[in-house]
Amino acid sequence: MGKKAVMAGTGVVMLLFLVVHMLGNLKIFFGPENFNAYAAWLRTIGEPVLHESWYLWIQRTGLLACVVLHGVAAYQLSRRDLAARPAKYVHKQSRASYATRTMRWGGVIVGLFIVWHILDLTTLTVNPRGQAGHPYENVVADFRVWWVDVVYIVAILALGLHIRHGFWSAAQTLGAVNKRRDRALKTTATVLAAVLTAGFLVVPVAVMSGLVD
Repeated sequence: MGKKAVMAGTGVVMLLFLVVHMLGNLKIFFGPENFNAYAAWLRTIGEPVLHESWYLWIQRTGLLACVVLHGVAAYQLSRRDLAARPAKYVHKQSRASYATRTMRWGGVIVGLFIVWHILDLTTLTVNPRGQAGHPYENVVADFRVWWVDVVYIVAILALGLHIRHGFWSAAQTLGAVNKRRDRALKTTATVLAAVLTAGFLVVPVAVMSGLVD
């Protein structure tokens, strides 16, 4: 139960971050000046108590801790489940949803994407433009490269499936699920996953189509 609580708690924290992150990304539709100003503002949060960018590094450290704890707990639970079922079922059953059956691989894809995303738009190590202080231009340069679009789209679709199952699973772990709420929570999970998926994918699509340039 403790490992499931860790997964649920860290999952909620990361989900809240994704909602805020998606809303911030959508500011790209207001143009480079607005988007770059927003990115610059993020580096000043907490001043004068905190120095420039300290808040961002505190946030990144906290999120990294959540990712590690989430992944370790998921791995340990997976190993425990496999140990409890050493023999394969004679008749395979497909009661689990597609999202449930792909949670493990989806988690791996998202984890690898996080590493690439940091190297791309945080450290600018692999970004095609890599110009510090110009996030709008860096994002546009990214999504003008076809394989970057493919990587991003695959990762976001995997993330959407992960959220859809993870939201309901977290609610169940935290004791929010009962017969009366089950359908509403599953609907909420589906809608939330769809909104986040669409919200993240609209940016590369806008760059590819020339709406954002």
